[in-house]
Amino acid sequence: MNYYAIQVKSKGEKQFIKRFKSLNPEITLPMHFLQRTLNIRRSGKIKPSTSAIFPGYIFIEAESDDVIIAYQWEFRRTDGFYRFLRSNQQITPLTDRDLELVLHFINNAGPVAGRSKVYFNENSRIVVVEGPLLGLEGRIVKVDKRKERVKVLLDLYNDSFAIDLGFEVIGSLEPVNKGAR
Repeated sequence: MNYYAIQVKSKGEKQFIKRFKSLNPEITLPMHFLQRTLNIRRSGKIKPSTSAIFPGYIFIEAESDDVIIAYQWEFRRTDGFYRFLRSNQQITPLTDRDLELVLHFINNAGPVAGRSKVYFNENSRIVVVEGPLLGLEGRIVKVDKRKERVKVLLDLYNDSFAIDLGFEVIGSLEPVNKGAR
């Protein structure tokens, strides 16, 4: 299965998918709009907030380039469409690290990435036990224990950007007492 990226109007990803499906009910290609949920504190109250992991991008599953090329005009005619990636003239599937990253969120997080379960070891380093951060530990650039967030450096099509993902502390690893028998 190949995955293709299309760029659409930011904050209009859900509307694009809905509009596309209503205009083209015969096209049943799976479309993924990857999101994350974070707890936001405003005026002393904590509320969950959902936002895009890759703002302005939708990922489409298709058997081959021929399928995407056959439907490219239906995508292009839908309001909110900007372009296929690499370009409208060179539609290419995701490969290598880009594909690996997108599949990580599709397979491990589902449509909305929630909070990961973590603990901090004896060196105060974060250790991810489960959730969308599992496997992304090497990309973590900042940990905010108070807000229970980490800043993760992601890159797509050679463009790097940082996003925040939430975590939940499940405890800490207790140092092993080597002298006890």
